[in-house]
Amino acid sequence: MESLHKYLSGFRLSEDSPSTGTVIKEQTVNGQKIRYYINEFWTSRQRQASSLHEVSYRACFKPQLPAFFIELLTDRGDLVYDPFSGRGTTALQAALMGRVAYSNDINPLSRILAEPRMNPSDIKDVEIRLTRIPFKKKAKEDMDLSMFYHRDTLGELLSLREYLLERKEKGTEDGIDAWIRMVATNRLSGHSPGFFSVYTLPPNQAVSPAGQLKINVKRRQEPEYRDVKRLILRKSVQLLKRLTYTDRENLGIYGKAARFFTMDARQTHEIRDNAVRLTVTSPPFLNIVNYSGDNWLRCWFNGIDDQAVADQITMPRTLKDWEQVMGEVFHELYRITVPGGWVAFEVGEVRKGTVQLEKNVIPLGIKAGLSCFGVLVNDQKFTKTSNIWGINNNSGGTNTNRIVVLYR
Repeated sequence: MESLHKYLSGFRLSEDSPSTGTVIKEQTVNGQKIRYYINEFWTSRQRQASSLHEVSYRACFKPQLPAFFIELLTDRGDLVYDPFSGRGTTALQAALMGRVAYSNDINPLSRILAEPRMNPSDIKDVEIRLTRIPFKKKAKEDMDLSMFYHRDTLGELLSLREYLLERKEKGTEDGIDAWIRMVATNRLSGHSPGFFSVYTLPPNQAVSPAGQLKINVKRRQEPEYRDVKRLILRKSVQLLKRLTYTDRENLGIYGKAARFFTMDARQTHEIRDNAVRLTVTSPPFLNIVNYSGDNWLRCWFNGIDDQAVADQITMPRTLKDWEQVMGEVFHELYRITVPGGWVAFEVGEVRKGTVQLEKNVIPLGIKAGLSCFGVLVNDQKFTKTSNIWGINNNSGGTNTNRIVVLYR
């Protein structure tokens, strides 16, 4: 802990940064003095992370966030965990940095998007596999998706879906199939010709069929043909383009050692006591994100009942209910964290800055048995330090990096 104190108090930004160093403020939270460390801890120049991270997912953070804590608080071979894994940013970054990664998310889409990138396929193998999959221009539809896809594109997608579901059901799906599934899931809808769909909302969410019909009318557009095989191959090249020799070497060891769970974060019975050196996570923020509504198309493609998933995902509607759930999560994190281990819990201000969740999180962590080191605020260049107690970049939401740092 002394090294973290030393690092934060002595941190200085590059010469082109508007700040001169870490700003340290204190605020009383639940009767305890808590230090806030404010700086640009990861900068725009550092955003050229591994290309493997370039998979869209709603409410995800940049890989520089977990990289900061992994570098500072762990050693090679340590276990790094994320109980709300989403697209798998923490787990993937941990493996790329030579750490053992545990990834958990109640949404099964998380594993579909994360695991193949921990064990990336060779681009030539992907190309060969795509040529062997029987794609048809016409295939039997189980729902009307004509507002999203050209009929020939839809035929190819339905053929690919049928192939992948059959391989999964028979237990013959391999790593190449899983990679193709991951890429196709990521390309289902978006706002550029690199996606299978006509122009629609951003790729990290899916509009309803009725909503898409309105978009088509407003934009006077009709779905154009998109070559499914070609786009999967193109995205595969993009994901693999910046992989270094060290990346591949680390993934060859730690990607294969990674474990993926689909459990309630409050009951992670498959993780043993005192196992985790560092947890880096960002939990669900009240009921701001509609995970079912955002992911219905991805669930359909993968044969997942999106409503069943929605029923399992904890989306508390009140702050009191949210605290109850997160309190139970912290008790579980205490159990699995090794003495001397850390929890970096990213929260954002919600309800237009009227709720600053770190003030609710800190007492929950302490009650579970953890101690609070402080709160890190990544003060990016678009953020005004003068608004640090009610950060107002980008009109609120969950895009401000406020990280409660706790330790056991």
